[in-house]
Amino acid sequence: MRFLSTRSIRTIALAAILPLATSFIFAQDATPKRPKITGISHVGYFVSDLPKAINFWHDFLGFDQEYTLTKTGSQDTRIAFIKINDHQHIELFNEVPTHPPNMMSHLCFSVDDIEQMRGYLRSKGFDVKPGNGGKTRSGDYAFEIKDPDGMLVEFVQSLPTGLEAQAAGKFMPEARIATSIYHIGFLVGNSEKSMAFYRDILGFTETWRGGPDPAELNWINMKVPDGDDYVEFMLYRNLPATYGGKNHIALLVPDAQKSVEILKARPAFRTYGKPIEVAIGKNGKRQVNLFDPDGTRVEVMESHTVDGKPVPPSTAPVPPPSHD
Repeated sequence: MRFLSTRSIRTIALAAILPLATSFIFAQDATPKRPKITGISHVGYFVSDLPKAINFWHDFLGFDQEYTLTKTGSQDTRIAFIKINDHQHIELFNEVPTHPPNMMSHLCFSVDDIEQMRGYLRSKGFDVKPGNGGKTRSGDYAFEIKDPDGMLVEFVQSLPTGLEAQAAGKFMPEARIATSIYHIGFLVGNSEKSMAFYRDILGFTETWRGGPDPAELNWINMKVPDGDDYVEFMLYRNLPATYGGKNHIALLVPDAQKSVEILKARPAFRTYGKPIEVAIGKNGKRQVNLFDPDGTRVEVMESHTVDGKPVPPSTAPVPPPSHD
């Protein structure tokens, strides 16, 4: 009887194990990875009077309308696109809100690979259907899912042939009160589930938390994984009677006081009809609260704190969940 040497036994064992190890590595590589989420592309709001809303954004805040989309079978405008910069805009929906009194339609994040994002979310159990992710009427790839509060969250991959890319360098007048979206705030009724969605699945990171009440937390700031933009969870125990102060947009400015002076000097300030003053927020930053004709808050905020030092995050507990 011929006995195998120790080296032969090791060789045979290695030959048997290698295919299994290779399959395991390939299986790991085949697991969909999240593409880059680089920032806030846009936010959509329903408006009850489109001309008044456009006057607010154009005449008062200084932004241009770059293009519109019409209603199906009509020449009436369905969506007006207000350009903030070459990569960010506001969508004004000339429609009755889907869930009044909520005037916020949806929030959209930019990704570098839409198909990879679809595959990644499917691997996390989201029902992203094959037809959800085609080219939009504005010429980019996009699809939507819902977050734990039922808000539509859209992901978009801009294309060079899209309307936004084709308008690069245009519709950005010097009159713009700001040149970028700083953050988007929205109501959150279950912070644990929202954390599981935005942090654990989408990869957002918490940068700060705070609020006026030391006994209960009000806000959590979550930054996109591959950029500087962030969203602000507006926590609540009971839903407010109106949403406009909570579901808001913040525009970034270098000098809030100068912004107020510019706005007060504009003819549209006389028809705006509300006081505008600089305040220092709980985050230590100068800010100004403005409101569109439907009561949606537009916050104008500086990126730095007044004294240059970061404000410590709150240690207050979060409110109890208001929904599963």
